Amino acid sequence: MKRLIYQVYVGKPSRLYDHCIQSVRDYCDRHIIDHVIQRTPILKIKPDVFCTNRSKESYEKHGGFLPIFEKENAFEYFSEYEQIAVVDADIYIRPTAPSIFKDIEWETDFAGVVEREMPITENYAKKIINYSRMQYGHLHNNKLDFKPNELGLEFYNMGLMVMQQSIMKYFKENETPRDFIMRPEFKDFVDGQGAWKWSTDQTLLNTWVRKEKMKQQHLDWRWNALFRGVRDDKLSEAYFIHFFLKDLLPEKGENVEELMRLI
Repeated sequence: MKRLIYQVYVGKPSRLYDHCIQSVRDYCDRHIIDHVIQRTPILKIKPDVFCTNRSKESYEKHGGFLPIFEKENAFEYFSEYEQIAVVDADIYIRPTAPSIFKDIEWETDFAGVVEREMPITENYAKKIINYSRMQYGHLHNNKLDFKPNELGLEFYNMGLMVMQQSIMKYFKENETPRDFIMRPEFKDFVDGQGAWKWSTDQTLLNTWVRKEKMKQQHLDWRWNALFRGVRDDKLSEAYFIHFFLKDLLPEKGENVEELMRLI
């Protein structure tokens, strides 16, 4: 079975991204997984300048494009691979981590880690409740069941997602990755309407997975442990560590040596 890990690294150089991507490269070598790093924009998704609620800075500094949607180019590779994991450039993989693909059940279309299922801190739990209500509350009230409970709504952190080739049945005939993002049903996500002003591809993908009623698999939290979101006493158990909030990192992530000491 051919397997791929796909990453996107566009924009300014970063010691954090360099370090994390090297850890993924080493991981792929250890487990005989192909590794692709996209270095320049390919999909070049633009918001509608007449409708967008996004700040101009979010796309103008990238040539008018939204780099947050570039990793969906990974779908193009399902003509070559049976399994693909998309891993954000700010995820570090420990040298002892096992192969993530061995955890994927054969009938799964999509697999990811649900944020509220992580051993999260009390402070981050409050953020999840508010974030999930703002991002998915309207969608939940419009026939999509995001399974609310006392910890908010059920959504995947899309910094790490694993897909099998079977997911392609949810694409339209001859639909390219760019066509997929530009579907009319996703326009409000791309344009950043309302509460989605600062949203990434995460809301779009969570909506798509749920709307299509895909065969989903909730991965163990250790595959996407959010730094400063997951409790410190549990962090040492994680395989993949996601440095998702730069403002909480030493020198915003550029002090890699201190960051590695903290984990």
